[in-house]
Amino acid sequence: MRDQLTTAIDAISTYILAKDSNRPQLMKGAFAEDCELEMAVNTDAISFPSSAKGLEEVTRVLVTNFADQYENVHTFCLSRPNSDYLPHFHCDWLVGMSAKQGGAIRVGCGTYNWHFGSGDDKRLRKLAIDIEVMCVLPSEISEPVMGWLAALPYPWCLSIQAHESIPAIEALRPIKGFLGPSE
Repeated sequence: MRDQLTTAIDAISTYILAKDSNRPQLMKGAFAEDCELEMAVNTDAISFPSSAKGLEEVTRVLVTNFADQYENVHTFCLSRPNSDYLPHFHCDWLVGMSAKQGGAIRVGCGTYNWHFGSGDDKRLRKLAIDIEVMCVLPSEISEPVMGWLAALPYPWCLSIQAHESIPAIEALRPIKGFLGPSE
């Protein structure tokens, strides 16, 4: 059975594809039935429930409800697991998207804490997401922001790559600061 062969990279890539492409049916390949989600949102620019339990509820929060509000989503993990099978993986992330209502651009970053199953089922048991920064920009400047995101290696991108090519837009300064050292 395919679910039993999932590696950390497979599970994370499948989640990102499911979320970014609004494909809720893919979530069962990444997450166990009894999975958990914890969210810490440290910004007022976006809101999510603080937790969800079970594959159906986690899928609703991370894919279905998210896709009701956002499109043109690009999510990047800023480091890769160094092993196929591991109990835990922590990485920073970067995301950009446009709001379906009005077209405002959101660019955010934070951390993912991935917890994988053991034994035969290596799918995700728990995902903790911290949203540290979320910048909201007017739709009029979507072209340079979306062009930047589209040019980054997807879904695995080093922070230095994103930092070096970020558009010189003042509103993205908090993102640039998260991605790398200040200049």
